[in-house]
Formats: sequence, C-alpha cells, structure tokens
Amino acid sequence: VIRHRDVRPSYYGVIDKFRLQVSEQSQRKALGKKEIIATLLPSAKEQQQQKEEEEKRIKEHLAESVFFEQTLCQPENRTASSGPSLLTVFLGIVCIAALMLPTLGEMESLVPLYLHLSVNQKLVAAYVLG
Repeated sequence: VIRHRDVRPSYYGVIDKFRLQVSEQSQRKALGKKEIIATLLPSAKEQQQQKEEEEKRIKEHLAESVFFEQTLCQPENRTASSGPSLLTVFLGIVCIAALMLPTLGEMESLVPLYLHLSVNQKLVAAYVLG
C-alpha cells in the first residue's frame, strides 16, 4: 500500500514512478521488474479545470519513458470490445486442427506422412489452446 500523505493543490499533476522488482530471497538477481507511473489527481470538481493540462503532461512524460510504455486510458474514451481478436480465433483453429491430425507412427491414415505430428507438437498445441 502506497499512500500520499501530503496532499496539496501544488502537487496535482506531479508524476511519480514506483519500480517493483521481483527476486528470489536467496539470490540478488532480479527475476522481473516493472515501473508504475502514478499521478496525484484533484477532486472531481477541480479535475474538470485541470484535465487538459494533466493529459498533456502525462503524454509527454510517457513518451520519454524508456522502461515502461503505457497508453492513456480514460473511461469515456474506451470502446466496447466486440469479442476475441482475429489472431486469437485463427490460432485456436490452427491448434484444434493440429490436435486432429494423426500422430507420428500411425500407419492407417489417409493423411500424408508430412502432416503427421509428434507428441511434443501436439502437447504444444494443447497448451496454447488451453
């Protein structure tokens, strides 16, 4: 939990960065890291006045960030998703087709030998599908 204890109007729009690093307790090597950008925002009444200025500052700061890119999302600008993407559907169909192909070593098949998949290839397709 991170709390801002000194809230003043002069701090509105100030951008802070927090870096989270994950590592094992016995090792110092970091397994992963992520930077989180936080901005102190005014109340709803004051926010209407300073909205354009804050958006401009945030966009400029995010363009300069090397470690983390984040698009500015606001509830009124969000579009409703119409379902899964075309790539996801295509990948699912390919994985299902791969699972339906015969396994290497099956002789009584009308499918050409080059379309017979190994057990490992089928396991990968099942994992991606799952």
